[in-house]
Amino acid sequence: MAIEVVIGNQKWNRAAALAIRQAVFVTERKIAREDEFDQKDTDETIYAVAYEDKFHPVATARYEKIKQTVRPGRIATLKVARRKGYGAIVLRAIEDYGMAQGATKSLIHGEIDAIPFYEQLGYKVVSKVFFEDDVPAKVLEKQLS
Repeated sequence: MAIEVVIGNQKWNRAAALAIRQAVFVTERKIAREDEFDQKDTDETIYAVAYEDKFHPVATARYEKIKQTVRPGRIATLKVARRKGYGAIVLRAIEDYGMAQGATKSLIHGEIDAIPFYEQLGYKVVSKVFFEDDVPAKVLEKQLS
């Protein structure tokens, strides 16, 4: 199956990213929509979206950069598309995009159950447990090359 990753703030790409997050975080995980869709979701926000066969958005990540640090966030894959590597694909796309913008480090607030996923991609836990949107999480870091 052909996968295309689009990174940008085009309205159609943003709509795809938000639809995936609605399905995964709000509908499936029961996170309040007011918490999931926050002040960082603007018309200027950059999203990476993986599309199966160009037409079916299946995974997304939100891009944010603070100084030299990429802050990937809201990484989500539709339930029907999990275990195919799409989450890793959008996360790597965000990292590559950040490096092209001069970033040297990536920092993620990862939910506890997602930590093994991030560790497989080279991230290291650098904090104790805290709660974000009522979900236990830890901060993970990765040096970008």
